[in-house]
Amino acid sequence: MLSKKLAIIGGSGLYELDGASESKWETIETPWGSPSDQILTLKFGDQEVCFLPRHGRGHVISPSNINFRANIDALKQKGVTDIISISAVGSLKEQLPPGKFVLIDQFIDKTFARAKTFFDEEIVAHVSMAQPTSINLIELCEAALNKLTVDYQKGGTYLAMEGPQFSSRAESNLYREWNVDVIGMTNMPEAKLAKEAEIRYCTVAMVTDFDCWHPNHDHVDIDMIIKVLAENTDKAKNMLKDIIQNFEFTLHKNENTHNSLDTAIITAPSMMTDKTKNKLKTIAGRVLFPTNEN
Repeated sequence: MLSKKLAIIGGSGLYELDGASESKWETIETPWGSPSDQILTLKFGDQEVCFLPRHGRGHVISPSNINFRANIDALKQKGVTDIISISAVGSLKEQLPPGKFVLIDQFIDKTFARAKTFFDEEIVAHVSMAQPTSINLIELCEAALNKLTVDYQKGGTYLAMEGPQFSSRAESNLYREWNVDVIGMTNMPEAKLAKEAEIRYCTVAMVTDFDCWHPNHDHVDIDMIIKVLAENTDKAKNMLKDIIQNFEFTLHKNENTHNSLDTAIITAPSMMTDKTKNKLKTIAGRVLFPTNEN
């Protein structure tokens, strides 16, 4: 059984959680460059939880410029086994009004300006994304939201757009024809890279507004979004407190994320150089260096 360690990726306000006995910001370097910010480790009882501000503290990094590979590598260096992503989204459905949470189980990736894999040089791997989010983590989030009586939907499709501009009305209506639930700019390639790193992943999408398809919301108002986001952040902080207190490492029978590289790497071992293998040591050391403890 793997040791468990939970990480939260999201906005800076989420990290101000009561009850932590220790806190420490740590600079971590990776073969992919620097992550969005330092990693904050908080200790609750005998459990450590890592936090990473996706856009950096103060929201200084645009979605397209987030170093997603460095973020995931840095968290894995800290021993993280599970990630909960807290993400603000726009709604593409009438029944998902601002303030509602959606526990995402599928993604559509429409980003185009981002590095999307760790395996882009010499070593090739094809990881399945059929089940991109963790059943166990979704159930853990659902239990917390039920306790807090937060309005939520279990299951939903998140479309990741490039940004930083919001959608045109034509795009918004197209995505509605695809039966997409919510739209955001940050969960791809984050979810893909987490899967390549054999880290379980879950998205809690917090609806801040209706996308521009809605006749009464055809212009996205940043002030309105910030107001709803602040209200959602309070709900999310309470959810995270409950999750941290009840975080147990369990494996659903249909989950295999922690072994997702077993059959993914297709490159012949004789063609792999030590340079590339060492670059991937944190991400894929379990399979590239099978005699080592990773």
